[in-house]
Amino acid sequence: MKNFLLLSLVVMMIVGFSSFETTCSLPKAGIANQSTDTIHYPEETHIKNVQQLTFGGDNAEAYFSFDGKWIIFQRTNTKEGLMCDQMFIGKVPKKGQPFSYKMVSTGKGRTTCGAFTKDGKHIIYASTHLGADTCPPVPDRKKYGNRYIWPLYDSYDIFMADFNGNIVKQLTHSKGYDAEATISPDGKVMLYTSDKDGDIDLYTMNLETGEEKRVTNALGYDGGAWFSPDGTKIIWRASRPKTEAEIKEYKDLLAENLVAPTNMEVFIANADGSNVKQVTQFGQANWAPAYFPDSKRIIFASNHASKRGFPFNLYSINEDGSDLQKLTNEKIFDAFPMFSPNGRRIIFCSNRNNGGTRDTNIFLADWEE
Repeated sequence: MKNFLLLSLVVMMIVGFSSFETTCSLPKAGIANQSTDTIHYPEETHIKNVQQLTFGGDNAEAYFSFDGKWIIFQRTNTKEGLMCDQMFIGKVPKKGQPFSYKMVSTGKGRTTCGAFTKDGKHIIYASTHLGADTCPPVPDRKKYGNRYIWPLYDSYDIFMADFNGNIVKQLTHSKGYDAEATISPDGKVMLYTSDKDGDIDLYTMNLETGEEKRVTNALGYDGGAWFSPDGTKIIWRASRPKTEAEIKEYKDLLAENLVAPTNMEVFIANADGSNVKQVTQFGQANWAPAYFPDSKRIIFASNHASKRGFPFNLYSINEDGSDLQKLTNEKIFDAFPMFSPNGRRIIFCSNRNNGGTRDTNIFLADWEE
């Protein structure tokens, strides 16, 4: 779900971008001359028995099913003919066993932000395939000073499909960007991002009745939202342009169906959108947040420790912004953390152990307090 990194022109020249171009996936950067190539760093004391699930290409947004038996993720690999993100699912492998997976999207257009429904039989994801069979064009960044610009494709809608990839229902129909969907713990409500009312806000939809409610109203991007495991709260990433220049830039880009994701912070609120609180105030890109299984602590990705825009690492923090702890020690990119339903395992995506390429892969590990 949307993602943001402070990448200056210098950083882009040094690092480069991967093929991800979605709100759920920041560009994953890789440096060819990494000094180490490992799946686990000694400083990462909370993760044990790390297993690499994918090998090659760009793999991101890996999330568990409600029963913890399946994983859904999006994947691009030009060597395999996957020119832009498609949606895949696979069973969680036993320790030491390989991870096998299959594509469950149409293979047309671009997809993003997959999630499982609670019935254990369906998935939801956003796709542009109704707009065109081909990958939608990426923005010409030269037009915007070589900054990282993210497109709000108005052909994105959210669909429900079975595990064989058969679409059983189109969930959104509004003209404009509808994506970044997740499901409430009771399985009844979908939480997603849309620009249908002129800004980029969070909405809920009752999956049975189709009734919708706008959850956020402040100017700025709101996305990548999840419910807390107990269902009482939501957590998401947001930009909040404040100065006259920031507001003008945001609105000008939005008029072109674009957003410049350069400054994101973590926010929480009650499940109905009330009692909004800003958790982080670090600057740069603080995003991909999720609650710990206790519905109190928060895990998220951030590049705030470096003005260069990288590396990204995983951090934990309390709801009141206290007790910030660094959890990973990647030199390039760690993000998209999610705990298994029982809290015993964690899945995340990383540039580690990629042989000096720009590949981003999925990693599964045991979690220890």
